[in-house]
Amino acid sequence: MGSSSSSYAPRTIYLDVEGKVQKVLFSRHCSPCDIKELLCSSSNIPRRVCFPSDRKSLLSPLTRCLHGLRCLPEITLLLSRAFKIDELKTEVANRLATLEKRVELEGVKVVEIEKCKNDMKKLRDEMTSRGGRVNCPCKYNFSDDGKKLTPRRDVPDYPKYTLSQETIEALKKPTFDVWHWEHNEMLSCLEYMYHDLGLVKEFTINPITLKRWLLAIQENYRSNPFHNFRHCFCVSQMMYGMIHLCNLQDKLTLTDLGMLMTAAICHDLDHPGYNNTYQINARTELAVRYNDISPLENHHCAVAFQILALPECNIFANVDAEAFKQIRQAIITLILATDMARHREILNSFKHRVDNFDFTNEEHVTCLKMVLIKCCDISNEVRPTEVAEPWVDCLLEEYFMQSDREKSEGLPVAPFMDRDKVTKPTAQIGFIKFVLIPMFETVMKLFPQIEEIVVQPLRDSRDHYEELKQIDEAMSEKKKTENMSLGRKKE
Repeated sequence: MGSSSSSYAPRTIYLDVEGKVQKVLFSRHCSPCDIKELLCSSSNIPRRVCFPSDRKSLLSPLTRCLHGLRCLPEITLLLSRAFKIDELKTEVANRLATLEKRVELEGVKVVEIEKCKNDMKKLRDEMTSRGGRVNCPCKYNFSDDGKKLTPRRDVPDYPKYTLSQETIEALKKPTFDVWHWEHNEMLSCLEYMYHDLGLVKEFTINPITLKRWLLAIQENYRSNPFHNFRHCFCVSQMMYGMIHLCNLQDKLTLTDLGMLMTAAICHDLDHPGYNNTYQINARTELAVRYNDISPLENHHCAVAFQILALPECNIFANVDAEAFKQIRQAIITLILATDMARHREILNSFKHRVDNFDFTNEEHVTCLKMVLIKCCDISNEVRPTEVAEPWVDCLLEEYFMQSDREKSEGLPVAPFMDRDKVTKPTAQIGFIKFVLIPMFETVMKLFPQIEEIVVQPLRDSRDHYEELKQIDEAMSEKKKTENMSLGRKKE
């Protein structure tokens, strides 16, 4: 298959359909999602089939369906993009293996090793830049000159799910199992939260605009192991649960609740999978742009308001200018508060106010909102073990990706991210004991009702990982003893 090189002229796609070459001419405005929906509806293929993890499995059913359809170019473009990413990853893997063999050879000069490291860095950067948004190509992208491109999806088309009463009640609790839901279902749940809390009415949000905005949000989360759209939903659902558990509807304004929910949904937009420490040490574009000051959190804010700047996605379009200015500033403040480098500063500020907390004091309320979004952002261990533990695996996978890259680039590596030094129990125990429990226990002073359903699970989780650590240490000691005995026998 092929296409014309100009992005402004009409594109030409050549399709090989059952051995016959067909030429298809289409406008550059043709939407990939529209074509995907046309293909799915005309061929009775479920929508989920269009994004399988094994793209090769898509070839047979697609080939059978392509014959007879006239408007197919964007489908081929979609497949082409997917396969190019796979080819790039294969190329990177092969070239990395070759480079590593060169380093292992005797007599390799230091200059060559440094060249290898530079080559590996370039390859990884290329893979990151091209592969960050493979899972869904329908992004709200921005051109190099800063002008916003027209969204590729003009009509929100995720199905509207009718939530059962059981699901509605479960959504309000930290025990909600976030792993059982597809993206479309999570979008419907988020949509329901805005209606249920009265935010749609408060901000006079067009329901269709709310749908478009949520789609744009989902499409601008990358497919990282941890910092992905499911994490966004996790944090937002916990915020929704805390609002109900702490009865915040009676203590905060609807505008405050809207700020909290919107900040939770947007808080990790376009996260690249490498933390602030990496950004700063590697002197990335984000670190340079934001002068090493919370580069990721500043980027999340920027992407959030780039999306809101699109008229069709602006859920605050009917809010007057002065009110929007305050909402914008509050959302920025909340997202910036999720930088863990500011954890002690923010928690200490809240501790100084909590004993004499005044819900009519704007500074007190702002401080509370900052602590609440921090709690929700790192709240996985509040959930049942079977829900929380997979998140630890996801986080460690992302950590190991970063530490491997840091090693290859000669950058400092944090011990808690090093696959050669960290285990699941050691990763969690200190974090739960010295970060999570103290923070939630401080919030508990203001909302005693959270102890049983939020704080106690954290204590149980701490005990769980301490038991695992003891088991690991016992097994390690046993293995060490066996190795020593084996060594004596050989002597």
